[in-house]
Amino acid sequence: MIPGQEGPAAPGGADKFDDEHYPAYTMGRAADMLGATQGFLRSLDDAGLIEPQRSAGGHRRYSRYQLRLAARVRELVDQGTAVEAACRIVTLEDQLHEAQRLNESLRGETGLPGNG
Repeated sequence: MIPGQEGPAAPGGADKFDDEHYPAYTMGRAADMLGATQGFLRSLDDAGLIEPQRSAGGHRRYSRYQLRLAARVRELVDQGTAVEAACRIVTLEDQLHEAQRLNESLRGETGLPGNG
């Protein structure tokens, strides 16, 4: 569902923190950043929205991309949407954003006018 890290890492991994898919945040840090509980993050994993990578010790690690999705779910849940419904909404929003990005990219390659 969530794409993994794409492309080769730079020598020495100097730019991995610039990669939005790099799993830089522990569950505790991610929960603190979201103002949520660790259980909330686990519920997003259970719902299939995000699948955190695991450290060598088996601990969940989250990327900035995953935290952006989680923050949007949290916003919807705070507005009264059920977690499962919020996850579906966020998945659809993410798919739409990616399709729009791809469409814009293809327009640029073909020289067709955009919607702007």
